[in-house]
Amino acid sequence: MAKKAPRRTAERILEVTLDLFNRFGEPNVSTTLISAELRISPGNLYYHYPAKDELINSLFDRYETSLNQLLHASSDVGDVEDAWFFMHTLFELIWQYRFLYRDLNDLLSKNRRLETHFQDVLKNKTRAVKALLDGMSRSGAVAIDSREVEATATCMVVVLTYWLSFEYVRDPRRALEPESAQLALLRGAHHVLNLLVPYLEQDQRMHLLGLVQAYSGQGEG
Repeated sequence: MAKKAPRRTAERILEVTLDLFNRFGEPNVSTTLISAELRISPGNLYYHYPAKDELINSLFDRYETSLNQLLHASSDVGDVEDAWFFMHTLFELIWQYRFLYRDLNDLLSKNRRLETHFQDVLKNKTRAVKALLDGMSRSGAVAIDSREVEATATCMVVVLTYWLSFEYVRDPRRALEPESAQLALLRGAHHVLNLLVPYLEQDQRMHLLGLVQAYSGQGEG
């Protein structure tokens, strides 16, 4: 059997940087810490990524690519169960790159490229949520006035974007730890979809309640 080629140093740097950013927050992670964690020289790190912003931008590019691929699936959502799976998958991706959301305001204030690209992220999320609402309307799962779609989609995107910040404020010591992830993501999916309750058909409303109970074992987040 042929030996697997060793992973490139640049790839390992990004993986370790993502882990450190997620664990400690981007502002608390220096390039010195990253090189020490990797057991490489600072010069080797700088050869691949001459500035910390380049690490941040490379990780953001990966997140944005994965996000856009996922958002394309929003048009396939036709009922509550589809929407639940879509939202939970979206929250899992956000969790994978949670440093972006944990330190969002700080990152945007320091990184012009991130500032402009994150505006595109919000637009793409909003467009995807509107497609989701359209699909659910066409299937008869929701009945929503077209004049309410924009505000509803915006509210759903706000919860998607700031849910992990809310979890962190509520329980700073444990909220962003891996053992807390599953319940945090389930609560996020629940609260995003709860915004649709006034528009859901009765059977879909009951199905949502059943999903919440089945997956989280509780009716309140």
